[in-house]
Amino acid sequence: MKRVLLLASLCALLLSCSTTRVLKEGQYKLEDNVITVTDDDQFNTNEIRNYIRQNDIGGGVLNFNPFVYVYNWSKRDGLFHKLGTAPIIYDEGAVGTSLNNIGNHLRYLGYYSAKVDTATVRYNKKITVHYIVSLGERYTIDEIAFEVPQYEPFASDFNADTSVVASLLRGNFLSEQLLEGETVRSSTRLRNIGYYSLNKNNYSFEADTLGGHTVLKYRVKEFERGQNENNSLPLNKFTIGKVSISLPQDLSFRKSVLQGLNTVKPGDVYSESTVATTYSRLSALKVFSGVAVEMIQADANTVDCNINLSRSPVQGFKINLEGSSNSSGLMGISPQISFFHKNIFHGGEWLNLGFNGDFQFKLDDDTKATEYGINAGISFPRFLGLPYKYFRRSSVPRTELNLAFNHQNRPEYTRNLVSVNYGYSGITKHNVSYQLYPLRVNFVKLFGLDAAFSKTLASNPYMRYSYQDHLDAGLGMMLYYNSSTEIVPKGNYHFHRFSMDVSGNVLGLFKKFMTVNADGSYCIGGSPYAQYIRGEYSFGHTWRFGRKDMQAISTRILAGAGYAYGNSSALPFEKQFYAGGASSMRGWQARALGPGYSPQDDAFIIPSQTGDLKLEMNLEYRFKMFWKLEGAVFADFGNVWNLQYQNTPEGLLGAFKMDDFINSIAADWGPGLRVNLEFILLRVDFGMQVLEPSRGKGQHFVSPREWLKGSNNAFHFGIGYPF
Repeated sequence: MKRVLLLASLCALLLSCSTTRVLKEGQYKLEDNVITVTDDDQFNTNEIRNYIRQNDIGGGVLNFNPFVYVYNWSKRDGLFHKLGTAPIIYDEGAVGTSLNNIGNHLRYLGYYSAKVDTATVRYNKKITVHYIVSLGERYTIDEIAFEVPQYEPFASDFNADTSVVASLLRGNFLSEQLLEGETVRSSTRLRNIGYYSLNKNNYSFEADTLGGHTVLKYRVKEFERGQNENNSLPLNKFTIGKVSISLPQDLSFRKSVLQGLNTVKPGDVYSESTVATTYSRLSALKVFSGVAVEMIQADANTVDCNINLSRSPVQGFKINLEGSSNSSGLMGISPQISFFHKNIFHGGEWLNLGFNGDFQFKLDDDTKATEYGINAGISFPRFLGLPYKYFRRSSVPRTELNLAFNHQNRPEYTRNLVSVNYGYSGITKHNVSYQLYPLRVNFVKLFGLDAAFSKTLASNPYMRYSYQDHLDAGLGMMLYYNSSTEIVPKGNYHFHRFSMDVSGNVLGLFKKFMTVNADGSYCIGGSPYAQYIRGEYSFGHTWRFGRKDMQAISTRILAGAGYAYGNSSALPFEKQFYAGGASSMRGWQARALGPGYSPQDDAFIIPSQTGDLKLEMNLEYRFKMFWKLEGAVFADFGNVWNLQYQNTPEGLLGAFKMDDFINSIAADWGPGLRVNLEFILLRVDFGMQVLEPSRGKGQHFVSPREWLKGSNNAFHFGIGYPF
């Protein structure tokens, strides 16, 4: 009850000051902009909202921004003004500018007779501006008349596209937006088949709307808009003349690689897309800070190409860090440090050397778990074994070879993992990055098993299959799309990520050459090989809104499942799913949740709760505060479950059951603080459990009075947004 009263008191203090307190005589706070379209209730008002000079909501949600109240705690410049957000003061002149902006944009959309009026409503030094829009009549393009140069080969090349033009324009509403898009499409097509001197400014249009029948005159001229016929030049096809590539003198780089990546070749017909392909390929090397592909007209039919490359730093370090703790005293730190060199063999080869760790411990006793790994990778800017000529697109697949060693020392066991991966990576024309590993090998060796843990494994075949020496050989793949390429995205963005591993099927073809152990598993070098399929998919979307995009709603949905078969009865433990941590269920530390209703397994001193299936949904509200600080409020829902399990009470607790799925969902919520330095974002989150399935059916709700007690919360530190 005391906590509730304290929270109510804080809210009362926050809201005790009016949001108009700092206004001077005659000033009004802009409370809202309301747009009403009188003659089309289907019209999307967001089409014109961005053209209003003064935004209404001061960066808040549902027309509420708590930092406006903070600003009004003082009438003078000082700390509260720096911490808060100033109210938007109504400006009548800005309304006039907004009317003009909206009218111009509506005409661009084809509403040539649109009318926009305003009305204002004042109340207690607050004002709401109503924008009342009448769209009026629009004109449909009924007929197209072409006026283009009639000499060859231009006439034939243009006429080959007229049926496409007709399908795109005829029957659609006349608008500058539509015609602008057509000039870009048509000029791009023609520039891709040799017409170097032509661009969208060679196009012009005239519409005749008399008599209720709209005729569009579609013209292509030999001079640009704003010029006259004295500037006319024949629209000729061009071929590539000389091609030169220049490098900084202090940069050692093999010219054979540059020549292989360059698609602009002497004697070829000029193509704008070919020039763009060369630019993309050379930029993708990440060795050059600037790639300039300059086309210079040599004569009436020839264009030369000069490629100028400028150097960028080719080596450096990357650091990442995550940390967590809870009230039980268990702490975790996960550092990652890597060194990279982007030109190790003077041909755009990327070298990566990395160290990663995961250290869990308690300050008041000797309980600890240590995990560290080292890895080395080399990436070549080509598909080894095939020349560049077989790849015509802007992205050439890179060949990758990665080696890694991982050591894990827990109270229950010690484990070594050696992995080798060979494959290819690249980006498709739809900006989807991919990794394909036809060869993926992991060898896992366990030793130093604790006596109690060994006894548990002996009595639990499911766990024994998970925690044993094994060879994991198969193939893997990953597809990833992100609509934003920024390190810390600023606008709306979304992403999709899909990965899959298939292991053991090829090895299964050679069973007759293998030995069989006491469990009936086929072995190579005394270790059984793993056989399973595992997939994971996640989707996320972030919407930004408010003044200067100061607020955001971010969501993520994640689903993953694995299934062992053939030579395996359970997934290898390093391939099992877990929940909790800085980027997952933030009310728990990593591996401390699930599976299903299961309580923490007492076979492990430090939590190691895993499952074959993972489902998770995350929701986060983000808002800018002051300086570089951002705040967040989040909620997470999800758990892990077992698809394959023993028919025992313990096994049933972790099993996935569709008819009891909702009751086994865990949930948490909490606040977060971020320091956004543009090039890096530091993050702190405090998660509190709301639903904890291990407490038992009907008892899994965690009341607010318990949020700060025991292990019902967790504190996390990370770099970058969690999703």
